[in-house]
Amino acid sequence: MIKKIIVSLGLLFSLASVAQEGSASPYSFYGIGDARFKGTTENRSMGGLSILPDSIHMNLQNPATFSSLKLTSFTVGGSFNVSNLKTRETTAKAQRTTIDYLAVAFPAGKLGVGFGLMPYTSVGYKINSISDVEGQPSRSYSGKGGMNKVFFGAGYQITPKLSLGADFSYNFGSIETKSLLSQDVQYGTREMNVSDLSGVSFNTGLVFGTKIKKYDFVASMTYSPQANLKSENERKIATLIGSSQSEIVVEEKEIEVADSNLKLPSKLAFGAGFGKKTHWFVGAEVTFQESSKFGNRYNDITNVSYENATRYSVGGYFVPNFDSYTSYWKRVTYRAGLKYENTGLVVSDTPIKDYGMTLGLGLPVGGTISNLNVGFEYGRRGTTHLGLVKETYANIFLSLSLNDRWFVKRKYE
Repeated sequence: MIKKIIVSLGLLFSLASVAQEGSASPYSFYGIGDARFKGTTENRSMGGLSILPDSIHMNLQNPATFSSLKLTSFTVGGSFNVSNLKTRETTAKAQRTTIDYLAVAFPAGKLGVGFGLMPYTSVGYKINSISDVEGQPSRSYSGKGGMNKVFFGAGYQITPKLSLGADFSYNFGSIETKSLLSQDVQYGTREMNVSDLSGVSFNTGLVFGTKIKKYDFVASMTYSPQANLKSENERKIATLIGSSQSEIVVEEKEIEVADSNLKLPSKLAFGAGFGKKTHWFVGAEVTFQESSKFGNRYNDITNVSYENATRYSVGGYFVPNFDSYTSYWKRVTYRAGLKYENTGLVVSDTPIKDYGMTLGLGLPVGGTISNLNVGFEYGRRGTTHLGLVKETYANIFLSLSLNDRWFVKRKYE
């Protein structure tokens, strides 16, 4: 198991060395960027459904599920994204390859413990606005960076039917945004903003499971109270010579801007489902987030506001025959789901909404209980109304889940 983890870490760092920015969306300009972590590959393949405890898969959204693990589990996940961006006047295409999470968890009797690292939000966009009117300036906007999260969590089985869990996270990162203004004169202007983010957050979870006749019933709830982020801000104004693309600085001056305290909104999610766990399962989940209390890093952004966000997920899986000896494909887990989300972001008085469908496969690895998980997501976000951007996206996500038994004393050497 340790050798597998070392090999996987080597693969992780080799992928990270060529990974691109985590977002290509102009909506990542606002707040602290796009939410990057939306669940493990297994969860995202079911429309984001995160209510299920599992003995060999980690559920990183509900820490109470750590108590269900029977084996030590190591998981690493990444994704490839292709987005088509459209306004009423033009279209563009972008793609990104990213690492999504890295985590380890292990059981200790009724207690399960997990820890890991993940990119939490991402900023990544490039927008050019070229004026057709003589004498009017052209503008370009770009941004990069985001916030990461290191977490430690634990779940405890209070009774055979009820588990409780909590995780603690330290959030950190840096965001850089830049705007360039140029026209048919010798000099252009550049404004660069940098925000260094830091803060802690907390998440609690509850899972209830029981039998109803021959079916398994599961109910789940998570709650994250409001948390604070400190944003240390700086702004620089520079005069550029020649084309804005060259960015040859003639003069640069630092402008004093205030630091800001941002609020990570409280979040409540609950859901339920039923089925036969080794054969099939279907469930639904709803998430409420108090995004109306959120804000921007700088107070001079006037065309955006926030409202409370809501997300709905429906999904499930099907395994034809989990212990089949004659057919590999009968042991494969087939997943599918639907999602709809009011993101809480309101731009130019227009709510930004996101909806999509997902499919996935859980592929057993050789004769082991480890598995390779593959998922596909297709969806749309935003609108072309009032000069906004509509994004049509396709995501392919991949994860490796390695499982083994640790801390067992050998009887024979």
